[in-house]
Amino acid sequence: MSKRYLISTSEFSEQSLTDLSLKHQNFLSWPLVYFLSENNKFEAYVGETTDLVSRMKAHLKSDHKKNLQSAHLISSDLFNKSATLDIESNLIKYIAADGRYQLQNGNLGIANHHFYQKKELYWDIFKDIWSELRTLGITRHSLEYIDNSDLFKYSPYKSLSDEQVAGLKMILKCLLDDRAKVSLIEGGAGTGKSILAIFLFKLLKTDTEDFNLTDFDENDLELFELFKKVKQQYGHLEMALVVPMSSFRKTIEKVFKGIKGLRSNMVIGPADVVKKKYDLLIIDESHRLRQRVNLGAYFGAFDQNCKALGFDKMTSSELDWVLKQANKSILFYDEQQSIKPSDVSAGAFKNLKQKADTRYEILKTQFRVKGGADYVKFIQGLFTEQNKALKPYAPGLNYESYLYECLDDMVNDIKLKDQQFGLSRLIAGFAWKWISNKDKSKFDIVIEDTKLQWNAVTVDWVNTPNAINEVGCIHTIQGYDLNYTGVIIGPEIGYDPISEQLIIHDQLYQDKNGKNSIKDPEILKSYIVNIYKTILLRGINGTFIYVCDPALRKHFKKFWRLKETVAQVKPLNLHSNKINGQCIPFYDLNIAAGSFSAYQQVENISFLELPDNLRTNPDLFACKIVGESMNKVIPNGSIALFKKYNGGSRNGLICLVESTNIYDKELGGQYTIKEYRSKKTQTDDSWVHEEITLHPLSTDEYFQPLVLRDEETIDLKVIGIFERVLA
Repeated sequence: MSKRYLISTSEFSEQSLTDLSLKHQNFLSWPLVYFLSENNKFEAYVGETTDLVSRMKAHLKSDHKKNLQSAHLISSDLFNKSATLDIESNLIKYIAADGRYQLQNGNLGIANHHFYQKKELYWDIFKDIWSELRTLGITRHSLEYIDNSDLFKYSPYKSLSDEQVAGLKMILKCLLDDRAKVSLIEGGAGTGKSILAIFLFKLLKTDTEDFNLTDFDENDLELFELFKKVKQQYGHLEMALVVPMSSFRKTIEKVFKGIKGLRSNMVIGPADVVKKKYDLLIIDESHRLRQRVNLGAYFGAFDQNCKALGFDKMTSSELDWVLKQANKSILFYDEQQSIKPSDVSAGAFKNLKQKADTRYEILKTQFRVKGGADYVKFIQGLFTEQNKALKPYAPGLNYESYLYECLDDMVNDIKLKDQQFGLSRLIAGFAWKWISNKDKSKFDIVIEDTKLQWNAVTVDWVNTPNAINEVGCIHTIQGYDLNYTGVIIGPEIGYDPISEQLIIHDQLYQDKNGKNSIKDPEILKSYIVNIYKTILLRGINGTFIYVCDPALRKHFKKFWRLKETVAQVKPLNLHSNKINGQCIPFYDLNIAAGSFSAYQQVENISFLELPDNLRTNPDLFACKIVGESMNKVIPNGSIALFKKYNGGSRNGLICLVESTNIYDKELGGQYTIKEYRSKKTQTDDSWVHEEITLHPLSTDEYFQPLVLRDEETIDLKVIGIFERVLA
């Protein structure tokens, strides 16, 4: 199949411009995308242009870009200006998160265009381009892998919403206003507060010459003018990003380490602000700044810092510290994510909001959960007592949400989702003691036949290898995004059907620092409710719920769709070695190369343990199937079982085939899985293939049959015959 684009590579230098002009004379005034790179410091720049020679000449005059050595030009007669802007923005987002190169690009002007055929055509072209860039060694990871990475989720190379742009303008104006000291940005879970904080930090650490003004729209130009004035007024800003929670702070440190112009030591904890004065402090998750309540081992350091700054330890907080140590402060805040008595009181933020030198903006639009505003309102309403207006939640095509009556079913479903999509985790309220912390043989959460342990680590738990077999809590999950979340609502919260009130069993709530010193039961209830609201808004694609308290479960049944109990599908176990006779080879088709006839010699294979009800034999193997081209039979993300092809008719069968004449963008190479059909013609002494058609079985009409004729059929090799979907 012919490609719909061309990637060509040449030297990036004054001497190469003539050669560049000759090689691309048909595209000199045509929209194209380019990637400039050097492989010493592994820096790069992504751009698009309709005037190739002029743009390259301009880059060669730049102090930063003239050190780049190679130019990779991506051209297509299908491109228009909108298409190249979109492909450019996707390349910036994904290359920045791939981790191989640090980009010299500024982060204003990242396009988020909507135009005819974008989904059907240009995104598919981008996926093809990305696969070829991996082949060329320019990029390393699959798009699916990057989508789940922290470097992508918290990248400063994002397209901002109108609300976020308004917030950014307010912040920049605040920096220019001598009468303004504080910018307070308020928004609920999933409204993009952390993204805006990181975007702003990268913006302020970028040189003006790193921006390509030709890509800017009116909003970008207005922001750029404000940004230039800030640069002129302040020059080099002494600044830091303050993240109160240690686990999330470690994650953002790793993100900063991978971004040009940023360093991990620019991300600090609240106690670090005592060490010096700053021009600007940006405080993410500022609702988790602490006051002198239930601090445990931190009491001593807290008191010393208060003394060093001249504050009364009994009346001051970390909020006071950051306000004193910074000429300007930007705080991102959500009152409903305050979860314990040590958090700075909501009253302190209300007082701050009312001050004459505070500027205020609110973010309302939900970006995290695909259930959107309807799901967020439902979660808020679910915990609003005596809410007569609350209606049952009906999950749509884009969001899965179920209430489970069997915890084991939910655990299995989360493990299956993790195998399919990654980043699926169990989260629970703090209703069980952490006994496995001292004795790894003990289980913390025991409900009927289900036995589980709390998270074994407290820092960046979400990304640890064994996280799928553990249960996280609010302290390990706040600030993070997940694909699917399985929430265990513990017995510390119940329901009184007579008064129609939520009730708290404080003796069952095990977070001592979360309840000690609280005398008003309603305050404890508000903290516990905030915890559940927060963790129920972590799942991007879906949220599953199990409720321990029978009365509360019965109440929730009125509003939540019950997950029907079906014949149980156990999650499949992968092993690095063949541990028993039920194990068969498991291949990643993005990695496997060469002949499957000697598949035991292919590197990077794992072994999948088949369920006991399936009989194994030496010809069986399994592959993970990515893509929608066979979704009528094999859903995207499924693990499929194949039997090695040993001869016989293949007509009408679903086959895994290999050929140099095909390129399947979904599997990223010369393998494809399709329904096999052939036409044969008779020669003097045999039958030969006249035409082989590989048919997709998809609900998406975009996927078309692959047709191989004559010589193209010669090297086609059937590797295996599809048996069934395993998971």
